[in-house]
Amino acid sequence: MSTGEPFTWPVRVYWEDTDAGGIVFYANYLKFFERARTEWLRHLGVAQQKLRDEVGGMFVVSATQVQYHRPARLDDLLLVTARIEEAGRASLTIRQQALLKPQQEDQDSTLLCEGSIRVGWVDAQTLRPQRIPAAVLAVLAPSAA
Repeated sequence: MSTGEPFTWPVRVYWEDTDAGGIVFYANYLKFFERARTEWLRHLGVAQQKLRDEVGGMFVVSATQVQYHRPARLDDLLLVTARIEEAGRASLTIRQQALLKPQQEDQDSTLLCEGSIRVGWVDAQTLRPQRIPAAVLAVLAPSAA
């Protein structure tokens, strides 16, 4: 179990991320979460395309639960986190947050959105559930909350 900080990935809000009201469209937080999860795996040495090609499996999102607290706006710099909340034999639940990066170092980040994303491991050809390879779980284990 990890006692350290969760993995954090910076995401800048662009025009394409906002709605007519000038705030981040709610579904785009899922895109931000996806980017952070992908970069977190890459940071751990788990290249998803390589897993698919060499191991024949891949992660797929099976469930999401998201709660919105405050809006993000154009040009905001977000800090998007990822940390394993629960690890099973065939799925992971990943806790994620989107935080507004503070303007000054002595300020706290503002929580904008948080959620739990459940991903399952499937055979890349059949899309049937399988156990997550032991080698992958071993790499991810230190990231568990």
